[in-house]
Amino acid sequence: MADDLNGWGLARRLEEEIGSKVVEGLRSAVEVEKDRLSSVEVEINGVGWALWVSVAFEGGESVVGRSGFFGHWWGLKVVNRWRIFGVYYCVYLIEVEAYNQNIHSLGVIVSENQPYRTAFHFQPPQNWLNDPNGPMYYGGVYHLFYQYNPYGAVFGNRMIWAHSISYDLINWIHLNHAIEPTEPFDINSCWSGSVTILPGNRPVILYTGVDANNYQVQNLATPKNLSDPFLREWVKFSKNPIMTPPNGIKVNEFRDPTTAWRGLDGKWRVIIGSELNNHGMAILYQSEDFVSWTKYQHPLYISEETGMWECPDFYPVSINSTNGVDTSVQNPSVKHVMKASFNSHDYYTLGNYDSQMERFISESDFTGTSLDLRYDYGKFYASKTFFDNVKNRRILWGWVNESDSTEDDIEKGWSGLQSIPRRVWLDKSGKQLLQWPVEEIETLRDSQVSIHGKKLSSGAVFELSGITAAQADVEVFFEVPELEEAEFMDPTGVDPQLFCGKENASGNGRLGPFGLLTLASKDLTEQTAIFFRVFRGPRRYIVLLCSDQSRSSLREEVDKTTFGSFVDIDPRLEKISLRSLIDHSIVESYGGEGRTCITTRVYPMLASDEGMHLYLFNNGSSSVVISRLDAWSMKRAKINGKESLRYRAT
Repeated sequence: MADDLNGWGLARRLEEEIGSKVVEGLRSAVEVEKDRLSSVEVEINGVGWALWVSVAFEGGESVVGRSGFFGHWWGLKVVNRWRIFGVYYCVYLIEVEAYNQNIHSLGVIVSENQPYRTAFHFQPPQNWLNDPNGPMYYGGVYHLFYQYNPYGAVFGNRMIWAHSISYDLINWIHLNHAIEPTEPFDINSCWSGSVTILPGNRPVILYTGVDANNYQVQNLATPKNLSDPFLREWVKFSKNPIMTPPNGIKVNEFRDPTTAWRGLDGKWRVIIGSELNNHGMAILYQSEDFVSWTKYQHPLYISEETGMWECPDFYPVSINSTNGVDTSVQNPSVKHVMKASFNSHDYYTLGNYDSQMERFISESDFTGTSLDLRYDYGKFYASKTFFDNVKNRRILWGWVNESDSTEDDIEKGWSGLQSIPRRVWLDKSGKQLLQWPVEEIETLRDSQVSIHGKKLSSGAVFELSGITAAQADVEVFFEVPELEEAEFMDPTGVDPQLFCGKENASGNGRLGPFGLLTLASKDLTEQTAIFFRVFRGPRRYIVLLCSDQSRSSLREEVDKTTFGSFVDIDPRLEKISLRSLIDHSIVESYGGEGRTCITTRVYPMLASDEGMHLYLFNNGSSSVVISRLDAWSMKRAKINGKESLRYRAT
């Protein structure tokens, strides 16, 4: 876009070139009572990113809407559904025409100093982000692609693959977009997918395109120049799509191809997320050349208790080692993980892959209840793993969406984060996965405070000073000397999230609540509590980890759902551990050394930046002991660096 197309120049161009189309589009959209439509006013403001639409009807009624570009509403008055549709359609026409005019840089310029912008979590400079796509290590560089709306801070109808690279998974260089909707097979969006590295060190992308008929189809893209370690340019296969919805599958329920794996017969396999008769499933395809794909006669796995599967993942984990293994490994030394995204969470089950019968044999099927294993029991969705062959580890990325309102997302000009990348491996029990932040995050650690052997009596609240509470990494180990005082709980039928919400941090049990008060105001009017409760069960002790957002903000419009899950540890044999990464509007917590993870988003009003405090507390009637605590201020990472520079934390 030419340099003179910003500010008032852009506004004038839009008014001149598409203003009349907007008015006519709105008139044609309001079919129900078009005879009552008396006037339409369209105004585009001088910063080139907001639109006012006023629609008047006979009788004095009116609809007034303000929109960030491409259908995102800030406010409506006298709202009926058909009227909303009329105005929304008007804005949709602006999107279509702006796209056709190659007007691609409409957006809010976002300050990195906004109170809810993070310091060391990945997020683009502005606009909407969701699923991580195709993470990989190639040519000495880590790559992260991700779903991105370049036109606004809400999910769009022309999603693209944005692209960033890193040398350390912490500091990132922002590149030009990798895949955009340009062809009939992806003209309505380039949705999620994965990277597979073929023999000869040749990466390829499989991604879901939404075609001109709004069918979900699978497409192939390859690097234009393999000698470029940044892989800046990608070329779409001329014979796309290479997979289309099979018979019996709805055309809008066929998406998100996984990283492919190679069988002992040399053929490639890949799965696609779908559902049939409200049964979520992984449709299996095979190929000899990665171009011509054949649907297998039955799914790799189908669940009787879940609906549509999004963003499936399928990979092996070592039984006897914490190291990761390549996606194609198939031998008795591994188990396989089947992960699916549904109901706003990422669920997984462990089992064995029968490569002869082409079936995943699960150790426990999904139940659709709190008994199912999750990567994370908070805000974490549409995740993707990859095998890092340099450090022999499997790394997990997840989308952390907002708990704020859509209107506020638009006002601040951005929405969504990626989690800190996590190393993932099989627990020695073989019953669940463990997760831990990649070791590179520790390079951001700055000033440190430590505590050893401090008793927290009943009712104690202790401020942890000496670090920056808004940007911190905290590791703490608790001892519970009076385990025999634990209350009895039969966990059968107990939903831990509901229990945490009912018995929140202000409750008074015998052993707990105890833990951290994060992102807190000085007077504790605002606080996000990460805490434990300990109970005596029928056969063993029960440890519960909760993240209580009920007092996280004075703002009433934000979601303050409390999260929680059990932690599979025995407090008689090991200390109760917690690690929390605190970053302005996000807290990632790891209980039991990575057995249970909870990620939460919070938006405090009083507790912002310098006004944030960090406390340890114990509201239980019995004392607990801080066996060891280490906490660090965290430096700011370089998240959206320029291509020509290699960054270090400052």
